[in-house]
Parts: sequence; structure tokens; C-alpha cells
Amino acid sequence: MTIGDSILLGILQGITEFLPVSSSGHLAVAQQIMNVS
Repeated sequence: MTIGDSILLGILQGITEFLPVSSSGHLAVAQQIMNVS
């Protein structure tokens, strides 16, 4: 995982934190889409 990937995932988690769906779930989906482990 590069620094850019980490920053992008952090921004995604910050944006989705207030939604009633788990932000961790969003991160898991984003990691699969981005092929990041």
C-alpha cells in the first residue's frame, strides 16, 4: 500500500464515518476495488 492509497482510504473513511453504514465496510470494498492489501 502506497502513501497515496493510505491517504485516499483515510479520506474515504472520514467522509463515510457519519453514514449509518459501517465506514470499515466502505474501506473493505474500496480496498478490493483498488486491489490494495
